[in-house]
Amino acid sequence: MSRLHLRTAAGVLVAVIVVVAAAVTLGVSPLRGDHLASAAGAEPTVEPTPPTDATIHITSRGFLAAFVPSQATMSQDGTLTIVNDHSALHTLTSTAHHADGTPLFDVTIPPGETRTLTVAGIAAGDYAFYCRPHPNMRGTLTITGDDDGEHGTKPTFDQPLVVPRTIRRDHVTLDMRKAAVRMLPAGPRTKAWTYGGTWPGPTIRRTAGDPTRVTVVNDLPRKAGSMSMHLHGDHHAARYDGQPSSFLVRRGQSRTYRYDLSAGGKPEPGSFFWYHDHRMDHTSRNNWMGLQGMFIVDDPEQDRIGLPHGRRDIPLMVSDRSFTKHNQLKPVMEPTMPGMDMGGMDMGGMDHGGSDGGMAFTGMHAPPNDATVGTDILVNGRLRPYLRTAAVRYRLRVLNSSAFSAYNLALSDGRSFVQIGTGDGLLPHPVTRKHILLGPSQRADVIVDFHGEVGKKVVLRTIKRTDRGTGTGTSVGPLMQFQVRRNAHDDSRVPQDLPTPTLVRAPKKVSKTWTFSLEGNKKSGTFWAINGKAYSADRIDHRVRLGSRETWVLRNTSDMTHYVHIHQEQWRTVSRNGKRPPPWERGLEDTWKVDPGERVVVAARFTDDTGRFMIHCHMLDHEDHGMMATFLVTR
Repeated sequence: MSRLHLRTAAGVLVAVIVVVAAAVTLGVSPLRGDHLASAAGAEPTVEPTPPTDATIHITSRGFLAAFVPSQATMSQDGTLTIVNDHSALHTLTSTAHHADGTPLFDVTIPPGETRTLTVAGIAAGDYAFYCRPHPNMRGTLTITGDDDGEHGTKPTFDQPLVVPRTIRRDHVTLDMRKAAVRMLPAGPRTKAWTYGGTWPGPTIRRTAGDPTRVTVVNDLPRKAGSMSMHLHGDHHAARYDGQPSSFLVRRGQSRTYRYDLSAGGKPEPGSFFWYHDHRMDHTSRNNWMGLQGMFIVDDPEQDRIGLPHGRRDIPLMVSDRSFTKHNQLKPVMEPTMPGMDMGGMDMGGMDHGGSDGGMAFTGMHAPPNDATVGTDILVNGRLRPYLRTAAVRYRLRVLNSSAFSAYNLALSDGRSFVQIGTGDGLLPHPVTRKHILLGPSQRADVIVDFHGEVGKKVVLRTIKRTDRGTGTGTSVGPLMQFQVRRNAHDDSRVPQDLPTPTLVRAPKKVSKTWTFSLEGNKKSGTFWAINGKAYSADRIDHRVRLGSRETWVLRNTSDMTHYVHIHQEQWRTVSRNGKRPPPWERGLEDTWKVDPGERVVVAARFTDDTGRFMIHCHMLDHEDHGMMATFLVTR
């Protein structure tokens, strides 16, 4: 029997997690109270109210799992028993937090095991909970009893937002090296793998059509191995695409990537790209360790329409991480995940197999249980930063660079965003939105108006998915705070007609259907697949003729949402589930949310470059574990 004590900020014991074997009978807690007597003689015994116990099972629904029941009631001196009948490791984690930012309760339950939770020290009330690796799993725990105890504290915003330095040169050198970076507000700095000594790396900012060279030098530790940098969203030659297993940047060597920032002989649209490692089998690990940065392509036409600019044009990279007590990056489920080191996943503890050059995995963290999810959400590499603003319009370019987690963005005072673009250019018209759902690698270009808000503090947060999607949910929590300090002159505006690029005419004939699925079985191993096959570097899955237009279908037959990214071109969304796409999907895209059962139709024209390019799920563990394919553009 082992015990893990969870504490409040005042040092009061609030929960005890007791590890028990499934066959052990749980005893009843001793009752509090005494036999009361009077001078006249013994009075009848006053029995205290017995504790209220509860049980929650984690049960299978297909390959996914759910809390059953999703609502449970227990008393402050009762016991909650959590039984994991599913094949994956899960957590039961409170959305309310202590003053130090840790959850009020956070129980880890390995597959096939049982844990118990007591909540002495937590005040009576309703407490939402979720599973950290599977945020679509949610429920509510009602605690009865006294109001004495901790309800959870409001988050604090203790460090300023850091906007990465901007490089505008036509030749940029990025030195990949290990460095100590300030991520948490107190304590030691965090050791990370960085571009140029910072996380995020410097923001590269160039004008559309201006050729740009980026030289990457690999000075990382020996165990990091070779790297491969991908400029996500850009149109470029195959040898500069960040191939997963070729054109690698070996340790102690360098490689120069060339980006012409043009397509079809014309400058690219103004865009918000990002660069990151794309090394096969290690993409999730290398991104988790910090190999990420942003890249903005400026369009002179956009500069003339009056959008916020300069210091009021702010790139924001949102990503989750987990930390040790010494502020160092750690695996999300340490020490239960074999083969993990410094927050990254390798293939230790998993079996490789399968035919056709594919792969299959067995064990606790085989697909679909391979989710790298952090406990803390950072913005531009810092936990809950603040930004002091004026009461004017700001342009926020928001990127989700997480390995797995999705975020549903909202503002704490209920104000709306005005979305003007995606990562690949402006929309035809601005779209007013209360919530913006961003999966891994998706971006949103938005305007936030703080006029009339002097003295107020507005929190950018992520909330539970508000659409009717049936797939994977979103992380929940505060991201950053805007502190509106003063009035200022503002000559910016948001035109009703935006200079968006012309969309390709989509052929009616579908050239290729890509089906995203989970294959295999628990005995011989499971793997993520596209069209029934795991990725193989030796296989071409589709051939495209240079200069042609093609219509593709993205189809999800698994029980989990996938965020599908296509390299090389910027694509038009033709339809979603047989209907016209929503207004925020009517510009150019490179990554789409595809929920279970969904069908998304996209189209593009293939220009300029031949060679191999990738299509894959951008939930990076899915990519590492087979959900990637190759298309070849030929003459």
